[in-house]
Parts: sequence; structure tokens; C-alpha cells
Amino acid sequence: MKLTFIDLFAGIGGFRTAFNSLGLECVYSNDYDKHAVTTYKENFGEIDNTDIHLVKAKDIPKFDLLCAGFPCQPFSIAGVSKKNSLGRKHGFEDKKQGNLFFEIIRIIKHHKPKVLFLENVKNLKSHDKGNTWKVIKSSLEEAGYSVFMQVIDGKYYVPQHRERVFIICFNNEYFPDIHFSFPDMPKKRLYELKDVIQNNVDDKYTLSDKLWNYLQKYKEKNRLKGNGFGFGLIDKDKDEYTRTISARYHKDGSEILIKQNGKNPRRLTPRECSLLQGYSEKYRIIVSDTQAYRQFGNSVVVPAIQDTGKQILKTINDYEKGGARVSQTSLF
Repeated sequence: MKLTFIDLFAGIGGFRTAFNSLGLECVYSNDYDKHAVTTYKENFGEIDNTDIHLVKAKDIPKFDLLCAGFPCQPFSIAGVSKKNSLGRKHGFEDKKQGNLFFEIIRIIKHHKPKVLFLENVKNLKSHDKGNTWKVIKSSLEEAGYSVFMQVIDGKYYVPQHRERVFIICFNNEYFPDIHFSFPDMPKKRLYELKDVIQNNVDDKYTLSDKLWNYLQKYKEKNRLKGNGFGFGLIDKDKDEYTRTISARYHKDGSEILIKQNGKNPRRLTPRECSLLQGYSEKYRIIVSDTQAYRQFGNSVVVPAIQDTGKQILKTINDYEKGGARVSQTSLF
């Protein structure tokens, strides 16, 4: 029997790409961003664009595994800093995004899926002096799940430094006393930076003199203050990996600029961004560059999700083979 999953806050389908490759069947997907939905539909054919608050749990088909990279801006370092500067709430006090986690709780209390795979920013652990994580963990445990969490850096899979919290949960009814170990990080990446960076890209990706001069002055200003804020200049023949792609990459590209001989540095192309997140060359990009940058900046590192997914399936198989006690309901 093929395992089924749902893809919430699906974005452009990083979880879907990973779990489809592992042979699982997606029975429902949802995202509220119309531009992300355009990309998702182009690559997977369907997705529900309804506000998750309005989706009734009973209307979601039965499923075995829930995937969700729930919105991270309220918890990210950049997101918290921005909201503080604007005098806005963040974390669970962010009414629009921070409370979306509880929509996951609402759905799992109704469906009681066997496994959950949640993803968020590294700062989730330390946000609000650790209180945010305590609320998340206790909410999941109260819903009947054993919770395992680890920070995974995407640089072990692709040439991009990207630390994210992976949260794996097993339903205690089906898996009492289960133990989960995250996969060992691979010793070799799938491909290197030199394999990602393209030659002879359109000149539109090269920074203007005005923007390049501004970024250099901004970096020097911060250096004199004793901090390291500024652009990240990448040499594909020398550097192992890039900084983290963010959703704001479209603004100036400053976190990852590509060195060019005899010219100003350039931004990454959307295709290069997709490769840094582990998507294949076949993945279709049909939105504007601005939207593509936002979408890939918000995405997961697909191979890291896939590797962890393999570990989930292995853990379940080992659990069953070990003859561990389970409920009367068959597992999968």
C-alpha cells in the first residue's frame, strides 16, 4: 500500500518533490500565496489556494504523513528584527503568520496522522528565550506525538549554508516508545558550487554601478563599526558554498553575489537559486525573477528533506521488524 501525505504551506513543492521521489502519494496540498501556487501547479498540476484557517479538517482526505514548512518570518532572526523595527508583534503574537502553527495542531487532532515532518528556521529554538519552542513541543506532545528535533545544515547536500530546524513526530498510538535518529550528514555533496554557477548569463543580472557602489560603502561603514554586515562575494572556483538565500534576495542580491572578471558582480539567476536548493534542471520556473527569488528563498533544501524522509521510512520499517508493540490499527 502506497503511503500518503499532505503538503501544507507547500510553497513551491520542496517537500512534495522529496516525498514523491520516495514513492509516497500526495493527497492534498495547500498554500495561500498566489504566485507560489502558480509555480506549484505548473510542476505538480494541482494545489488548494484556500486560506488554511478556512479549510475544514474533515474535508482533507485521510493521510499517513503531514509535511509543513510553516511560515518562519515571525521566528527568523531577520523577521524578528524587521518586526521589532516596525513596532510589530512577532512569534505567536503575530496574528497573521505566527498562529498558523496551531492550524497544524487543529488538523492533526482531527486526522491523527502517523508521522509529522515540520521545518522552520534555526532561530525557532531560541526565539522568545526558548518559550516559542516549548509551546510548539508541548502542543505536539499533548496531541499525542513523540517529538524529535535537530538543526540540519543544507551545505552537506548542496553548496549553500542553510541551517534549518527539522521536527519529526511519531504518533504514540502507532509507535509507542519509538526512537528516531536523524541521518548522518553525507561526506560529499550532490554537486559543487562550480557545477551550479552558469557562464554567460544575461547582463540584467549584473549589478549597476550605483548599486555596487552603495553595497561597498555599506559594508565599509559596518566594518568600521566592528560588525560584518554587508554583501557576500562568491568566487565559484574558490568557495565551497554560498551564504543562505533569503526571501529578500530580489531586493539587491547582497547575500550572494557572483564575482565576474572585468565587470561588477552579479546576482544569481533563478535557475542557480533552484539548484542551490536542490531542485533538478527539469523543475519549471514560469514566474517573474522577483517572485522566483522569493519562492526559492522560502524553500527547503530538497535533498535534506529527502534524506530525512528516507530515515523516517527506515525507522518505521525497523520498528515493525523489531516486533514492537503497536495498536490494533495496522500501521501503513
